[in-house]
Amino acid sequence: MSIEDLLAAPKIHVSDNALSHFNHLIAKEEISGMGLRIFLDHPGQPNADISIAFCPPGEHRGGDIQLTYPKFTLYIDRASVSFLEDAEIDYQQDKLGGQLVITAPNLHPKPTQEDSLSEKVNYILQTEINPNLASHGGMVSLVEITPSKEVVLQFGGGCHGCGMVDVTLKQGIEKTLMTQLPEITAVIDNTDHTQGENPYYD
Repeated sequence: MSIEDLLAAPKIHVSDNALSHFNHLIAKEEISGMGLRIFLDHPGQPNADISIAFCPPGEHRGGDIQLTYPKFTLYIDRASVSFLEDAEIDYQQDKLGGQLVITAPNLHPKPTQEDSLSEKVNYILQTEINPNLASHGGMVSLVEITPSKEVVLQFGGGCHGCGMVDVTLKQGIEKTLMTQLPEITAVIDNTDHTQGENPYYD
């Protein structure tokens, strides 16, 4: 890594479990010099997300910053650097196998007082609520904010049709949003729970 790249590289912590997981995946590809590339989809937007993909030899971009690990190189999209500062990449094992968990405190820019209520709600959904729901395979998104400042939400993934969704909404999401944003008058679930993987209405 050049001095310029060293100074520009974000502080990304990759756990030993994640390194082992990456090493295993790369070994299965059986391509000498195979690396990984990390980048953002929709940077700076409420739906911003982090992606990690295989990066065959010679297919990284010219501006990428390179972090070298014992068995592979991690290429970092230069335009994503500021959003990846202090990110942590871990691989957590469970009874079903395991999943890659990425936390990035700078992924979603914190809204200012001047920003709209929808921007503030989206920030809380993406930084506090969805990371917790993700452990159950679920997520929630903002549909609209009514003129009377009611927040209308839609559940997806494992939360779509889940029998515990009302408890999650009332005790978790509603409490979190209304505590931090007291101008909100109500939080409403707009999801059709007769559909989804686990519908609980007949």
